[in-house]
Amino acid sequence: MRFILFTLIFLPLFSLAQVRDSVFVKTPIFNVVYSEKLQQPKWIEYSVKCSDGTLSRKGLDFYTEKGIVTSNHYDYENNIYDKGHLAPAADFNCDKDYLKQSFSYLNCVLQHEKLNRGVWRLLEAHERELAKTTAVNVEIRMVYSPKSIKLATGATVPDAFIKIITTKNTKEKYYFKNEEPKLSDFKQYKIK
Repeated sequence: MRFILFTLIFLPLFSLAQVRDSVFVKTPIFNVVYSEKLQQPKWIEYSVKCSDGTLSRKGLDFYTEKGIVTSNHYDYENNIYDKGHLAPAADFNCDKDYLKQSFSYLNCVLQHEKLNRGVWRLLEAHERELAKTTAVNVEIRMVYSPKSIKLATGATVPDAFIKIITTKNTKEKYYFKNEEPKLSDFKQYKIK
């Protein structure tokens, strides 16, 4: 009986101590710093591999990674947040393995549905358009604060996103609050 009581009291404390603030993971398609505490990525970088791939996403869904505490499908139920790809699936849909890897929860963020489906999607299309003529590298930083929303399921919602698109000759930097966009042109979110 004492062992069961010890387990019930101290095992949750032990489990919390094991949660890491920053885990660096290198995959074949992206590098990410993931926070198990936030259950969200903090930073990701990738290169556009496919500017005009046509593989279907049919049958693909996000999956968790062994050994890393990530968000999961419960964090995205019954709220305004999409499972937002950071490294977009369309940037990797010319290779079946790359496309599947883009569905890791390491590459998934709680992103306001209207941002994800609106100007963010248009900016992703802009990346692929650039990639038709030059190499395109992208870095995305999630912005968190003490006021960031923490869901009952455990995941923390980023306050904002900073996206940097780099080519041989240009560097574009964008800032988006994680809310319904007020402007429809992604260029209006460009910062210096």
